[in-house]
Amino acid sequence: MIAENLHKIEQEIQESCALVSRKPQEITMVAVTKSVDSKTANELVELGVSDLAENRVDKLLEKRQSLSQHQQIKWHLIGNLQRRKVKLIINEIDYFHALDSLRLAQEIQKRAEHQIKCFIEVNVSGEESKHGIKPDELHSFINELEGLDKIHVIGLMTMAPYEASQQEVQTIFSTLKKLQESVKEQNLRYAPCTELSMGMSQDFKTAIEEGATFVRIGTALFRKG
Repeated sequence: MIAENLHKIEQEIQESCALVSRKPQEITMVAVTKSVDSKTANELVELGVSDLAENRVDKLLEKRQSLSQHQQIKWHLIGNLQRRKVKLIINEIDYFHALDSLRLAQEIQKRAEHQIKCFIEVNVSGEESKHGIKPDELHSFINELEGLDKIHVIGLMTMAPYEASQQEVQTIFSTLKKLQESVKEQNLRYAPCTELSMGMSQDFKTAIEEGATFVRIGTALFRKG
């Protein structure tokens, strides 16, 4: 079942890329394994998936331990990170998708033993329930990160509301793309901002069409029937 789902998603990624003259190699599919156990995650890795994501610190550490024989895995933390948990997780991950405050960045700077690839979370939709920097505060936030040499801002991340219309989703993703380009144009050494983490099971095709380079897929991978 997982192999079939993975094949279908890979085909859909190719089709979405073809629509906008992009190459499938430009897209990193991050498998969100938060709803499955380590055995199921292992099955994915053996099918060739090397990017795995969790949204909770304890679950990521648990899976990382269980799958330690797979040296090729890149670990992504995609959920909100409390400052008190930074010391537990920051040196165990390859990517952090939810940098959303200067105080969190400072804690990462204090605890990290190497440079961390970070996405700044931007609350494009304006939902009060979501974390993230407001779009109009993004540039000033990035300026505040200068001098924090453990923070490497490789891109921006956002989520569209689950119940959003197709038009709303497109607008949110295209807005993030414009923001990403505006940061990239500044040629900041510590914030090259070449990547876009956006799109999940229900909207990754739209995200790819709007410029996503990382898509975070869980439900569609583990769907039965």
